[in-house]
Amino acid sequence: MKILVTGGGGFLGRALCRGLVQRGHEVVSFNRSLYPVLDRLGVRQLRGDLADRDAVIAAAQDCEAIFHNAAKAGAWGDYDSYHRANVLGTDNVLDACRAHRIDRLVYTSSPSVTHRATNPVAGGTADTVPYGADFKAAYAATKKIAEKAVLAANDARLATVALRPRLIWGPGDNQLLPRLVERANAGRLRFVGDGNNVIDTTYIDNAAQAHFDAFEHLAVGAACAGRAYFISNGEPKTVRETINGLLRAAGAPTVDKTIPFGVAYAIGAVSEAAWSLFRLRGEPPMTRFLAEQLSTTHWYDMAPATRDFGYRPRVSFHDGLTELKHSRERAGAVTR
Repeated sequence: MKILVTGGGGFLGRALCRGLVQRGHEVVSFNRSLYPVLDRLGVRQLRGDLADRDAVIAAAQDCEAIFHNAAKAGAWGDYDSYHRANVLGTDNVLDACRAHRIDRLVYTSSPSVTHRATNPVAGGTADTVPYGADFKAAYAATKKIAEKAVLAANDARLATVALRPRLIWGPGDNQLLPRLVERANAGRLRFVGDGNNVIDTTYIDNAAQAHFDAFEHLAVGAACAGRAYFISNGEPKTVRETINGLLRAAGAPTVDKTIPFGVAYAIGAVSEAAWSLFRLRGEPPMTRFLAEQLSTTHWYDMAPATRDFGYRPRVSFHDGLTELKHSRERAGAVTR
């Protein structure tokens, strides 16, 4: 099949493109920039902005399915920029599906669409955990709007599914792990609370596999059509165990220091005010949303994804850490 992947140059996007090519599909990636790694995979690249409806529709010409993975992510930024990328961009992808009579759309959502302050989630599913409210981050707010639009678009002509992978990590990660390592090396990393709240994460190969499994089962009237699913490794662990495992695999110092939630929340509120007032660049060191996320238990039940499209994590947390360590060692050997 000819398949469009939005955001194919990103961490998950590259894994999706690679896996689709390996499965024999012709892949087109719609990106804001051009990526040599995609050229090496044989992926055709089209450069453009998700908010440009005509460009998105043109990119989907002759495609039979879309993996809509691109989004503006982060814990800080003006709402309009997130709305353009995440809401308007998703609306444009849906318009492209209708314009070209594309009948399958796999959408990469986020567990943050269910965020509710410090309300813990232990073993939740999309059926038991409601959408969030009182969002303090434009990312979560706009991803919620976009996900609801994708699921509402599921009908007799277009089958849609939304996947919510939790904290994707692994070799090639250019977001989560580099930030952790940078702060750990600088001695600025702290657990918010005691670090014993339980979370789950998703190894990159498992996140991509969930998308492929959903795609293979997706069709009009399928069990997964019009539904959302949490995706993770299915191995909930404390934040302390998770973060220090990642840091050790990355060759960075582990962390033991903590900061009370109330203090972190207050720092987040002050930082947000300062960044807004003085129009500072980059993201604040802490936000209220991050303080809530980092201190709260969040893990999910994979049974619905297994039942409806056969998803089972293939790489354990331990094995993922081993591969992360080996990839670092291989990279070090190349640079010496």
